[in-house]
Amino acid sequence: MGQKKDLTGSGKSKIVRYLAEGCSSLKIAKLLKHDHRTIKRFIQNSQQGRKKRVEKPRRKITAHELRKVKRAAAKMPLATSLAIFQSCNITGVPKSTSCAILRDMAKVRKAERRPPLNKTHKLKRQDWAKKYLKTDFSKVLWTDEMRVSLDGPDGWARGWIGKGQRAPVPLRRQQGGGGVLVWAGIIKDELVGPFRVEDGVKLNSQSYCQFLEDTFFKQWYRKKSASFKKNMIFMQDNAPSHASKYSTVWLARKGIKEEKLMTWPPCSPDLNPIENLWSIIKCEIYKEGKQYTSLNSVWEAVVAATRNVDGEQIKTLTESMDGRLLSVLAKKGGYIGR
Repeated sequence: MGQKKDLTGSGKSKIVRYLAEGCSSLKIAKLLKHDHRTIKRFIQNSQQGRKKRVEKPRRKITAHELRKVKRAAAKMPLATSLAIFQSCNITGVPKSTSCAILRDMAKVRKAERRPPLNKTHKLKRQDWAKKYLKTDFSKVLWTDEMRVSLDGPDGWARGWIGKGQRAPVPLRRQQGGGGVLVWAGIIKDELVGPFRVEDGVKLNSQSYCQFLEDTFFKQWYRKKSASFKKNMIFMQDNAPSHASKYSTVWLARKGIKEEKLMTWPPCSPDLNPIENLWSIIKCEIYKEGKQYTSLNSVWEAVVAATRNVDGEQIKTLTESMDGRLLSVLAKKGGYIGR
């Protein structure tokens, strides 16, 4: 007879069946050719079952302390339960108790990634949709910057938000903070770039225009035919470095002016199809919790990820614009799903 062999799942099933047939533990051990002590131990453990959890009583919080906690939760959106209770000088409260108390007056929320649209924003988004409703979007170059960090996308923090309160919109930085700033564009089924902004360079109007000169214009645009340049429409968002008078005049000298420079409504990342490309790239470079130890390594990952994006994927994004415009009008200028 084998000694001290672990029971398999099928072996345990057989023990249960033999017990139901009235067999003793000794007989079961002989039938399974298993150590008798192992069989007995399994039967005893099965009969004992799981111990019932004893709920510990909550620490009593006074009405005055509850009011302090409620005020602190309102003043500290997205704070942890520990931070909220510490700010009230309430100590000795287990996390389970503090969370249970907060659940009666607040809820856990993520920071909102998009600012709320006011009436003016919605009207401008509708006017933009009407203006470009008959545009041939295969001739539009959609551009944008993306910041990639070593540890993954920002803005995933969760924290307690008082009932009736909105989650705050986090500060979104385009440069600095230990990351790489990437510029790219898409037109029809073609990817332009990506191009890396030099580390430590803050994109103001002058540095933005110089960056376009060194990358987009010299490496891509000047290779295109005259007919292509005549019909291409350049799209950029309303970042200060893009929308400044300096940048507008500089682009005009390059032939990108008037109808060739698309006007852009405020607070409208959902209307730019390249935002979907950024999502594809970020999902790829940060999959399975991937982190990076240097800026060069994360840049190499971005380049590798863009090589895996084929023309059909880009074409799907650029051809989605007609539907986006109709959705904006249907939602009366409200945000659309991307």
